[in-house]
Amino acid sequence: MRKEERPREKLLSLGASSLSDVELLAIIVGSGIRDNNVNAIAGELLALLDRLNGQVKPEELVGIRGMGVVKAVQIIAALEFARRRFNPGTTKIIYPADILPIVAHYADRKQEHFLAVSLNGAHEVIALRVVSVGLVNRTIVHPREVYADPITDRAAAILVAHNHPSGNVVPSEEDIEITARLKEVGELLGIDLLDHVVFSFKDYYSFLEHGKL
Repeated sequence: MRKEERPREKLLSLGASSLSDVELLAIIVGSGIRDNNVNAIAGELLALLDRLNGQVKPEELVGIRGMGVVKAVQIIAALEFARRRFNPGTTKIIYPADILPIVAHYADRKQEHFLAVSLNGAHEVIALRVVSVGLVNRTIVHPREVYADPITDRAAAILVAHNHPSGNVVPSEEDIEITARLKEVGELLGIDLLDHVVFSFKDYYSFLEHGKL
């Protein structure tokens, strides 16, 4: 890796916002081991955080080769500090684009990540969760998986979103079908589906803005 492409140097020259999640984690992790370098460790860590929605324990982190107790504790401390300082619960959704800063860090994923955002009656964010991770251009979602946590959250509404790794944000037929199913189930549960947003690095598509909800 050229020096200017290394995460630390890239942060210094371009700012933290220019780094991917893997690069940010690589800086926090610091170093790897001979058969599992720091980028590989950061990739495994990111996958674990996505799968568990950030709710990790030290014993889960040390299961990653090259991740010792000290590094595991540092990661958990950093996550807790960020949660306390930048709790997404202060975010209120008024327009579809308001969700983009919350989900934008998933835009660089190589697979589709289907996300569900629980909202209270004032449309303030309660929680953001990864519901499923799909193939390169396809994710499989079931309504019960989408609504399970919002029910526990006592959410009044939800907003769903997923990234398109191709960069093309035009919804597929599957996207249209799952949106219709989620709307129907939400009406039965009394939890409104406010919008489904398909996003990439440069663009987004809102079902609400296009009159599809």
